[in-house]
Amino acid sequence: MSRIKWLFIGPDGLRHGWRFLIFAAAIFLVVQFLEQPAIAFLAAKLHVNRSALSAPSIIVSDGFDLIVILVVTGVAARFEQRRVDSYGLPVNEAFGGFFWDGVIAGFAAIAFVGVGMLISGGLLVHGVALHGAQLITSPVLWLIAMLLVGVMEEYLFRGYALQSLWRGAGFWSAALITTALFAGDHLEKPHENAIDIGMIFALAIVLCISVRVTGSLWWAVGWHAAFDFGQFFVIGTPNGGRVPQGRLFDVTFPGPAWITGGELGTEASYFMIPAVIGTFLYVILFLRRRSSPV
Repeated sequence: MSRIKWLFIGPDGLRHGWRFLIFAAAIFLVVQFLEQPAIAFLAAKLHVNRSALSAPSIIVSDGFDLIVILVVTGVAARFEQRRVDSYGLPVNEAFGGFFWDGVIAGFAAIAFVGVGMLISGGLLVHGVALHGAQLITSPVLWLIAMLLVGVMEEYLFRGYALQSLWRGAGFWSAALITTALFAGDHLEKPHENAIDIGMIFALAIVLCISVRVTGSLWWAVGWHAAFDFGQFFVIGTPNGGRVPQGRLFDVTFPGPAWITGGELGTEASYFMIPAVIGTFLYVILFLRRRSSPV
């Protein structure tokens, strides 16, 4: 075999590193040239304020992104003669045991951070912020939004991307590369700092490990959705300076930034450090083990 052919072709055909790069390039091109016009069009049609941190805004943007990811993954899956859900997100396991286990763990992590902020005086609750029909519609919309975030972000970074690199370069290389991309995607937040990006990086590594341990993304999806639902809807923490609209409680955050996370929210709070460590220990000690790509 010639050196040039060897560079591109391996025992399984096109090398998995090239498959990852093609997948990443396809996502990048769609985001660069189609995402913003499409989301702007949808938001205008649905009368949704794109700049707001709200459930409708997230549903529009992340719903569109999820469709893009499923289409691109579907094309890659067809090339590999696999199902679109075969990269860690099997439909027959949707909302099963791993998902609900992840939900409980995610709620536990964000509850720890919220209670820590409350006890230390960093968080003050002044009452319930919702009234009338909002008590029903707002939590439902936030649940839908956070589920979309969980599925979209997990399948983007820890679906085909993680699986292709895992097969080509081993688990830890794949985990570090996809986690670096995941953390880098959050650098666009205004006034990003080291603790926030460090916690996001550490959490992403833990979620990668959960995929290795369980052979599924559903635990990570449940954790991700529950954690974000807790921080945005229940606690009502800001994110990048934006305050969640339709949050459950009327709250203020008078404490120092190391407690509250400041305008970056709970992920930049120092209470996240033990929460991440606890999540890591739970994943490696209590989840069912499986150590090969799905």
